[in-house]
Amino acid sequence: MTGARTLYRDLTLIDGTGAAPVADAAVLVEDGLIAYAGPAADAPAPRPEDTVESLGGRTLLPGFIDTHVHFGFSDGRALATNNADVSRSLHAFESAERMRVTLEAGVTGARDLGGADTGFRIARERGLIRGPRLSMALRLMSHTGGHADFTLPSGANPHDCEHTAAEIVDSPQEARVATRRLVRDGADVIKVCATGGLSSPSDGPTDEGVTEEEIAVIVAETAKHGGRPVAAHAQGAAGIRNAVRGGVASIEHGYLIDDEGIDLMLERGTFLVPTLTTFDFEDRVHLMTRKAVDTKRALAEETYRRISHAVSRGVRIAMGTDAGISEHGRNLRELAQLVSVGLSPMEAIRAGTSNAAELVGTADTTGTVEAGKFADLVVCEGDPLADVSLLGDRANVVLVVQGGEVVKDTRA
Repeated sequence: MTGARTLYRDLTLIDGTGAAPVADAAVLVEDGLIAYAGPAADAPAPRPEDTVESLGGRTLLPGFIDTHVHFGFSDGRALATNNADVSRSLHAFESAERMRVTLEAGVTGARDLGGADTGFRIARERGLIRGPRLSMALRLMSHTGGHADFTLPSGANPHDCEHTAAEIVDSPQEARVATRRLVRDGADVIKVCATGGLSSPSDGPTDEGVTEEEIAVIVAETAKHGGRPVAAHAQGAAGIRNAVRGGVASIEHGYLIDDEGIDLMLERGTFLVPTLTTFDFEDRVHLMTRKAVDTKRALAEETYRRISHAVSRGVRIAMGTDAGISEHGRNLRELAQLVSVGLSPMEAIRAGTSNAAELVGTADTTGTVEAGKFADLVVCEGDPLADVSLLGDRANVVLVVQGGEVVKDTRA
């Protein structure tokens, strides 16, 4: 028996493949999947029982994928304190709300790189909460004194508890065992800290973290368990090189990347997830430590210069925002940031759709508007190829469809 069908027509289609937009296009959705996408003249004729939706000339795109979020945290302070000021039940409701606003911003898929457990993924799959499709790291793997070691000068550690966001390792064997724990606990991706960070408690962006040898052990261990990508928090040049040589799938941040690191990434096809929205922080300084504010201000100009150079040399880019450090629900502001470092609007859109799907490992089902894929769709006011920043304003995202289900519709 044929299921429910919806035909979207009177639209401009940007399908996420990089192909030119299709004016006067149509998209047919059946049983949660895309049955047709292309010129309206070639679309199947609607049946009497079909729903037909005119989009009034608006632009339809694939649902976006944010490859770097932290739904378990609202800001950097909450990460450092491990949400010590809220109960676990309230934390769950707050995290679910962050997932909802992210979905309604046009992000139908996300990779959570630490701080949320698999219950959020399961709750979304069961329809208990609404949010992006989730790929999850669960915890950040760091060495003692590294980016994810949140021990305070007093010796107290708010992450010394069952719901910690950290995995501390100081040898290849400890890294192997930690990888096994994460796989056991349901991680889809392994997150390692190859350097310190802008807001690290005990180290900084140029300090090296988990070593090349340890990362190689982690990558090899994941291969024994069906394979999982490894994502590396890496900001300084030496740590970036260590991570790429160790075999990671993506460099997260990459703020101080150098030509040697770029050469390695090009050779191995490693993705760069720049998370440049984190530098748009002046309205959030009250949520940050003085160290983080000062470091961001000092590194901003050099970061944009080096990321621009990586883009010009052809490093593959996937969209990620570090939401949780940046603001949840404004994720698509990152597209304008990517354009500012040299991507065209179409390339920025691909970074958040087909490229992101490839990195996350869902390119067979998401990332483009093509027949056979999940009907994850975003409809916006205006032409994002003329001004990609339109997508960064949630008010311009007027329709969001996930798996064929309308999850947001603010059309008049």
